[in-house]
Amino acid sequence: MPRKSALKQIATKSSGAERRMDGGLGAKKVDVTWATEHSGLLLAISIKTVNFRDRKTANFQKNLTNRRNDMLFESTTLHRRFPYAALGGFFFLDIGAKSDGTGNRRSTFLNAHRRLKMFTGRNDPAGRPEQYERLYIVLVDASPEKVVYEVYRAGEPEVQVALEETLVQLLDIVAERSPDFYEVQDGRLINAI
Repeated sequence: MPRKSALKQIATKSSGAERRMDGGLGAKKVDVTWATEHSGLLLAISIKTVNFRDRKTANFQKNLTNRRNDMLFESTTLHRRFPYAALGGFFFLDIGAKSDGTGNRRSTFLNAHRRLKMFTGRNDPAGRPEQYERLYIVLVDASPEKVVYEVYRAGEPEVQVALEETLVQLLDIVAERSPDFYEVQDGRLINAI
């Protein structure tokens, strides 16, 4: 019997776009989830955005702290209830956030890296619940002609990461934490043999 991708196999039953999950600190809507009956929540992805310049300052920093706090509450409540879940965070900023710095202030892009760096890299299910397994900052230039994006791991503003690689890293964590059920092969999560 040919093996199917576990994500594809389960996607129709137990995952999808935003849904409400019961967490350790109360219910929380989560942007993307994957859960099974036998394991509970395996993977969750949180997406936050800051797309508009502040009229007064002409930069993108106005809601940076609020979005970070939203992400930290989400990771804390989910990890308290599902400590083995792999949580990925994607913080989207307009491409202009890379160059909105002044002589007195870093760009929003660099400030986001400073403020999010300590909240990525949770490699142990017993680790800090507010940390994400992987947290990324994505710069987006969404013009009508073409969408351009750059992906960076939080805290590493000089190193771009391929979007596909971010997802493979999260799947690797799922397989590592559920070795009786899953493994990653050629960048795809499959049922373990």
